Amino acid sequence: MDAAKGAWQDVSHVLGKLTKSTGKAAWIAGTAFLILLVPLIIEMDREQQLVEFENQQLGALTGPSSTTPSGTTAPVSK
Repeated sequence: MDAAKGAWQDVSHVLGKLTKSTGKAAWIAGTAFLILLVPLIIEMDREQQLVEFENQQLGALTGPSSTTPSGTTAPVSK
């Protein structure tokens, strides 16, 4: 009976340490994600918005019928 109790305590101790180290790893991964990737995602979104704005401005300057949706110039019929 003492051997089973000792084995259970060992398993409990190992699981406790595993849970604690997993929590630390999750904290490190989450913090690294926030510090490294979130600013990158925000900057990529800003760049996409700037490109869309420039395309809108270019469309307003060139006129709506002179460009196709793919961005190439359409042939002008006379």
